Amino acid sequence: MSDTRAVPRHLAVIMDGNGRWAEQRRRPRIIGHRAGARAVQRCLEFCLERGVEVLTLYAFSSENWGRPAEEVGGLMKLFAGTLEREAEEMHRRGICLRFIGDRSRFSAALQAKMQAAEALTRGNTRMTLAIAASYGGRQDLAMAARQLAEQVAQGQLRPEEIDEARLGQHTALADLPPPDLMIRTGGDLRISNFLLWQLAYAELWFTPQLWPDFDRDTLQQAFDDFAARQRRFGLTPAQLAPAPQGHSQV
Repeated sequence: MSDTRAVPRHLAVIMDGNGRWAEQRRRPRIIGHRAGARAVQRCLEFCLERGVEVLTLYAFSSENWGRPAEEVGGLMKLFAGTLEREAEEMHRRGICLRFIGDRSRFSAALQAKMQAAEALTRGNTRMTLAIAASYGGRQDLAMAARQLAEQVAQGQLRPEEIDEARLGQHTALADLPPPDLMIRTGGDLRISNFLLWQLAYAELWFTPQLWPDFDRDTLQQAFDDFAARQRRFGLTPAQLAPAPQGHSQV
């Protein structure tokens, strides 16, 4: 039986290809990142219309700090400017904005903008927009393990009480439904240290389209493909089949 829910509750996106998009046009890479910011707006609009509950965007990985200083600086300015322009609008539209990742590496001014945007939108319930910035999946798991180790050291927890559920409670986005669908643009077929724990049973969808060109038609293709897939979560197709007429399944 196919999953008839055409709309994922939680969509995660690796937004890849900004730099290549700019290079193809012989423009500085920051121009590609600016074009990518416009693609974010298209994606956000589409998800709001379709009723997606959570949208998580991989904006800046923990490894991206190793990029050229000029590009990183331009990204930080773009990030700060976007926050200043968009926080009020997101609040007006009922979007709860949150950030995951090691924000200690950002400037104090940018951290303050992030905290202010989160505080402003905290009570909104129409959609949660999670921005993964200075984020890495391994980093996420290491922090969860550290928090559990601290609880054991303080006598609040016994080692034998640590299981998957307990660990999962300490990972990013633990209070939200796990991603149903992960989209990566740009043509690469990997998840690049993104939500390693959370993507365990997500459907993966890849497109060669570069992120600045990502549009509603491509999103609809991904959603249509998602709706046609059978999500088994480790079970067999027979276990998911509806019971014959006249019989009940317990």
